[in-house]
Amino acid sequence: MTFKILFYILFMALGGVNSAHSTAGKSLPVCRDSPNCVSSQALDELHYIAPFKIRGNPNAAWQVLKDTLKQQSRVVLTHESNGTLHAEATSLVFQFVDDINILLDSDQGLIHVRSASRTGHSDFGVNRKRLESLRSQLQKARVVE
Repeated sequence: MTFKILFYILFMALGGVNSAHSTAGKSLPVCRDSPNCVSSQALDELHYIAPFKIRGNPNAAWQVLKDTLKQQSRVVLTHESNGTLHAEATSLVFQFVDDINILLDSDQGLIHVRSASRTGHSDFGVNRKRLESLRSQLQKARVVE
C-alpha cells in the first residue's frame, strides 16, 4: 500500500513538470450545444466571444484580472495554476453555479475566456454579460483594449 502511494506521489510530481512554464497548447473546455456558454475559443458564432487583448505587461493584466474577479460578489476563485484560472459564480436567487475558465496566452498577448452554466439550457445572456462586464472593468484599468 505504501509503495502505491509513493508511486502515485512521484507520478503526479513528475507529470506536472512538462507544462510548468508554458500555457502553449492549452485550451478552454468546449461549449456544449446549449446557448448558456460563451468562449473565446468557440468556433461558432452562437458561443464565440472575443478574447481580451492585453495592453502592456501580460503579468500585470493577469494580476488585475484576478483582483477584479476577487472583488465580484458571489464569485469565488477555486483554482489557479500556470496561466490558467477557474472561478465559480453563484446566482443570487436560485444559487445556480456558472464556471468561469480563463487562460493567459502571453505569447499572443491575449486572455482567453469562457463562462458557462452548469445546468439548464438558456442563461438569458448572463454568461456573455458577465465576460463583457469583466472586459469593461479591465479596459477601465487600462490593461486590455
